[in-house]
Amino acid sequence: MLAYRHQFHAGNFADAFKHALLAQLVLALTRKDKPFFCLDTHAGIAHYDLQHEWTQKNAEYKNGIGLLWERKDAPSELAPYLDAVRAENPDGRLRYYPGSPRIIRRLLRSKDRMTLIELNKKDCESLVTQYARDRRVTVQCVDGYQALKAHLPPQERRGLVFIDSSFDRAREFQRLTQGLVAAHKKFSTGVYALWYPLMEPAAMGGFERGIVATGIRRILQMEVAIHPDDWMMSVRGCGLLVVNPPFGFEPVARTIVDWLWPVLSEAGAGYRKTAWLVPE
Repeated sequence: MLAYRHQFHAGNFADAFKHALLAQLVLALTRKDKPFFCLDTHAGIAHYDLQHEWTQKNAEYKNGIGLLWERKDAPSELAPYLDAVRAENPDGRLRYYPGSPRIIRRLLRSKDRMTLIELNKKDCESLVTQYARDRRVTVQCVDGYQALKAHLPPQERRGLVFIDSSFDRAREFQRLTQGLVAAHKKFSTGVYALWYPLMEPAAMGGFERGIVATGIRRILQMEVAIHPDDWMMSVRGCGLLVVNPPFGFEPVARTIVDWLWPVLSEAGAGYRKTAWLVPE
């Protein structure tokens, strides 16, 4: 399992990957006039100081957002994500990194709303402080998987559920699969984005088989591995499953993943993937 708190990992390659895709999912929902709801089940603290001693311990951001910060050739599909990072650093120097709540909130319209779930009490207090005066944002200190039961289906009947578990407990792939099944039964038309780290091949094969066995359709899978298969020093890559991806999201995701992989990978190690795990 992974070491957690997220302050240690803020801005790393996994953040760049999932947050670039997340921004496009939120934007896709704004293209219809009707309001929508976002549920972030593992919200963290939303705003990370990259000079914090925890972040500086391994300085993972240097191989994530640090590799993208000054690039001039990023495709337009990455602009919503990179603009969100730049908004945290108006002086042009990379110091702060926005977590998923900030990225989502930046893209919401006046009629949309968001609920942030965070189990860690100190992190939850930080969220409450940041969003105390924001009528469109609700913060709760509960287990993210329990929140799926409490907040779905949303009154808007349109929405995005972002499940970004810390993977710091055993059987997290099982919990993730079970959580998706329970949520999908209540809100089958929702868009679900499930982040996961790439573990050993046997574990990943079991996870994929378990997802397919749920019977849920329309699941798009994106992965980037930045280290070889036998890499043991840290997480070698990560993925995002998107259930019910909005119209037009697949080619956008493919562009993002195809561009990110050679920038983030070590000397061309690993691989990238954008494919349907389960089609229509």
